Parts: sequence; C-alpha cells; structure tokens
Amino acid sequence: MKIALIAHDKKKDEIIQLAKNYKETLSNHELYATGTTGTLIMGETALPIQRMKSGPLGGDQQIGAMLANGDLDLIIFLRDPLTAQPHEPDVSALLRLCDVQKIPLATNSSSATIMLEALKSGMFFQ
Repeated sequence: MKIALIAHDKKKDEIIQLAKNYKETLSNHELYATGTTGTLIMGETALPIQRMKSGPLGGDQQIGAMLANGDLDLIIFLRDPLTAQPHEPDVSALLRLCDVQKIPLATNSSSATIMLEALKSGMFFQ
C-alpha cells in the first residue's frame, strides 16, 4: 500500500509519535511525505520515505498529482485547523482529490490511529 504522511507545523510532533507507535506497520508499505514531515519522521524512525517538497513549496500539489494518477492508497494529513495556512488552496484541493478518488484520509491523530490499527490488524487493505 502507498501511504502519504503530511502534517502542518503544529502537528509535526503528533505525526512523529504516530510513526513511532506504528513503525512496524508502516515499514511494510511504501511511504511518501512532504519535505519537512518526511525528514523528521525518517530522523526519528529510520523508516524509508520518499520525500516531496515542503507543503508551501509545492509538496501538497505533488501529493495531489499522485492522488490524481491513482498512485496513493491512504493519506494521513494532520491538519492544524486553528492556524491560517498560506497554501490553503493546495490543502483544499488535496482534500477534494481524496474524496473524488475515494482515498481514505485521516486529518487528525484519532482518525489516523483508527486507520493504522485497521492496517496493523489486516482489516484494512486496498
């Protein structure tokens, strides 16, 4: 399964903790991430991650292109709903593409945990 990991700045610690908690599960899949998020997760977990550009520099759009081409199976995007994002149109487009392509999307650590637990137990597969 191809999984994208994305997190806004104030959610980086949460996505790192998720990656640590589910390192064994994630290690069985192809991982992609926006630049900073991928670098931080790799540094904490040593998981192999194909990194895109930073979100504001086009990384969200690169992930969106993968979505549009059917190249992703699951997105974990820990969003900060309380901070305005300069690249909000890119974020909205990414969320819309998940709906159009029917790709599961977790936007907070609780929904991400549910998806990762399902993946871990073998209940979720594509």
